Amino acid sequence: MESYEQMLNDAFSKIKQPQGTGERFEIPTAEGRFEGKKTIITNFAQLVDILRRPKEHFAKFLSKETATQTQIDGDRLILNNKVPSSKINQKIEQYTKEFVLCNECGKPDTELTKEDRITIKHCLACGAKHPVRSKI
Repeated sequence: MESYEQMLNDAFSKIKQPQGTGERFEIPTAEGRFEGKKTIITNFAQLVDILRRPKEHFAKFLSKETATQTQIDGDRLILNNKVPSSKINQKIEQYTKEFVLCNECGKPDTELTKEDRITIKHCLACGAKHPVRSKI
């Protein structure tokens, strides 16, 4: 039988470590331009890196929230409509609050997991779990 300290060390080794401290997390802002009737977000890759979420998930959220088709083109996102930057930044803030920041401690050290058909936001800093809107 293992000693208590060995079991405790095993448990600590299985816990995922948060990747950042979360102390200086700022909600990112979009940079982009209009080309004809399209809006191009040029810093899309940096946005998803800061938010630590899949490109497809974030693009689908923006598509539904702005009622516009989107295309991922390398490091940028193309929206098939003219969308003002203020609206895009408002949607980024909404996404961050709903899918990134912990409801308990407010830190961005979270991950999205699926339990049955429910998407759960699990905080790696405090251990809290909260369901999020699953249908994006």
